[in-house]
Amino acid sequence: MTLTRRELLGSALITWSGSGNGAWGQARSLALYGRDETAPAAIELRAGPVTAMFEPEIGFLRYVRYGDRELLRGMYAAVRDKVWGTVRPRIRNVVLENRGNAFKLTFEVECKQDDIDFPWHGVITGDAAGTVRFEMNGTARSTFLKNRLGFAILHPLKECAGQPCMVETVDGKVQNGRFPDTISPHQPFFNIRSITHSVQQGLQVQVRMEGDTFEMEDHRNWTDANFKTYCTPLGKPYPVEVKAGTPVRQSVTVRLIGKPEGGKVRVGDGVDIRVNGELHSRPATIGSAWTGTDPDANMLKMSRLAHTRVDLRLWEAGWQESLRSAARLGLPLEAAVFATDNADQEFGRVAAAAKGVRVARWLVFHQKESSTREQWLRVARKRLPGGAPIGGGSNVYFTELNRERPATGAIDVACYSVNPQVHAFDNQTLMENLSAQADTVRSAMHFLNGKPVAVTPVTLRPRFNPQAVGPSGAPAASRVDPRQKSLLAAAWTLGSVKYLSEAGASSATYYEMAGPAGLMEGRQTFPLFHVLADVNEYAGAEVAVSMSSDPLRVVSLAMDRRGERRLMLANLTPTLQVARLWDGWLGRRVTLRRLDEHSFQDATTKAGAFRGADSEWVQFPSGRLDVALMPYGVVTLDGYA
Repeated sequence: MTLTRRELLGSALITWSGSGNGAWGQARSLALYGRDETAPAAIELRAGPVTAMFEPEIGFLRYVRYGDRELLRGMYAAVRDKVWGTVRPRIRNVVLENRGNAFKLTFEVECKQDDIDFPWHGVITGDAAGTVRFEMNGTARSTFLKNRLGFAILHPLKECAGQPCMVETVDGKVQNGRFPDTISPHQPFFNIRSITHSVQQGLQVQVRMEGDTFEMEDHRNWTDANFKTYCTPLGKPYPVEVKAGTPVRQSVTVRLIGKPEGGKVRVGDGVDIRVNGELHSRPATIGSAWTGTDPDANMLKMSRLAHTRVDLRLWEAGWQESLRSAARLGLPLEAAVFATDNADQEFGRVAAAAKGVRVARWLVFHQKESSTREQWLRVARKRLPGGAPIGGGSNVYFTELNRERPATGAIDVACYSVNPQVHAFDNQTLMENLSAQADTVRSAMHFLNGKPVAVTPVTLRPRFNPQAVGPSGAPAASRVDPRQKSLLAAAWTLGSVKYLSEAGASSATYYEMAGPAGLMEGRQTFPLFHVLADVNEYAGAEVAVSMSSDPLRVVSLAMDRRGERRLMLANLTPTLQVARLWDGWLGRRVTLRRLDEHSFQDATTKAGAFRGADSEWVQFPSGRLDVALMPYGVVTLDGYA
């Protein structure tokens, strides 16, 4: 059956039609996720004044809240193998017993991969006083090596960053501490039995962990938007052999202390978007990486990219041809040069090969180092052609730059890469971790005394496993995420550009130009191509800080080019959302273009026509304009102040 629906929300008219199942349902899933995907609905849980969501697909207890304040971003139990790979859990037999303001939820988990075979039984309970307890009980069915096995507890940034807490250690001692504000390069707390922090005046929450010794790391080092408390301490040797028959019993208890005054209940209607026209930054200049496949010339022109990154491993044959091929695209190069101890000679050969090549910046790395040491930067400054900035830092994650900070006098720009799947793979975690990208930029600029920051490259999946093969090692088994081609990836990309730009990143390099991990493949453009093209059309504009009342549902990017204004909105969820625009920042008459499941076909197969099509005109009413956003949809609004 074909369904047709029209809905008027404020002044934003949306129309859509389609079959609710069958071929349309599969096509819709491919548009949203890049694959045929139907995730089980999350299970709502209530324990007195405390609420939470359980995701039965991955065994994740998420958003433990008192009213609209997060007590915990989430908690889960994981098995990490000998090279820090996370074994994907398979969940079954989920049973929920609701008891009014209390509950009991049980489920079975199987973690099986290669030589690892570890099943466990999960129990989550909640009582009317607001106490929530999560237990895991498992026994190894095989003998295997592990780097970690057990609970991870995630404290939220908004409620905790920079705030005081009280830590009880495993020997019963209590110490006062504070969650880090800027990103801590090392663990802020060790030997943890419990952590207590304030929720509101007169009310605290205690998180108590049993079954192992725990410690905390600042998860923002890997662009996860939380503080993670985990077991077993990294100071102990790893990997560790787990023998068949070994039992593992752990629990986490979340308890309110004090007298609750009643939390403000979250209201799931519209999301308010406001633009602060007085707070501005420059947008990051956006490029993409050349990895051996040339993009379609017309599509490349349409993308308006500012640069292309090319990686040159100077000990490998063929790097000169890579340099020439990337230069033929006609864009300035972000040249990432990887040297050995013979860097003086190698950089001399690069200088000879790069004559006449436009270089936006040099990024200097050493074959065996996680973060660039000063001696290689000085060699590069002596040997590489002048005129372009000399940069260095990490080809891996922000954590390597943070732990081995370069000498600020030796670099013109610092760099590190970003991907959202270092620790988790699910759609919701990808979205909720976006805000941590801003923290990496602010922290880097803080310890680098304001030096420019280049985030490069930004990818959906890790390019390689640095723990397994070193910072310049072989690619990961699969660097291609099927979501690359999806609307979900487009919404994530807008969120990334927003947070990096508003935080002050000078440049960002997204994905590969062409191929399944790129902006396009052959004549097909991916939805994220249009997000970057829309941002690049406003290159040189100012970014005005825009605020969302619920950034886990809708994010926004506001750009002002001498009175011409563009506001881009992205729905970070798989359900319809309404963005409520206030204050008339865009002016009174705006155009609107949608990138969603109904324009997906044109956007991906007729990019030129999609970008050149007439936009919808909308009259901005007095006070407020409501804009409907389809699942993982992106809306671009243009106006004039």
